[in-house]
Amino acid sequence: MAEQFNESNFQSEVIESSVPVLVDFWAEWCGPCKMIGPLIDQLSGELDGQAKVGKVNVDEARNLSVKYGVKSIPLLLFFKDGEVKDQIVGANVTKEMLKQKLLALA
Repeated sequence: MAEQFNESNFQSEVIESSVPVLVDFWAEWCGPCKMIGPLIDQLSGELDGQAKVGKVNVDEARNLSVKYGVKSIPLLLFFKDGEVKDQIVGANVTKEMLKQKLLALA
């Protein structure tokens, strides 16, 4: 299961992470977000120790949404050393594609 990131743990879990982090910005009412949710959860289990995978609910973490310029969801941001290194907008992704992008940052 993917971790839940929010405004109180984002700094420690994502920005200060020693491994690359994939952050899925999503919302309960977003159909495409729900479609890729299981992919995100599966990926989280497969990358244990190599990278982190987590989700930010945009309705509950408005400040993070504003900070990272989230205009449409799902928005997948790839972090390394506290910085956004890559991004994917929308649900047109495969688990393999996400895995490769994330491990390329490791």
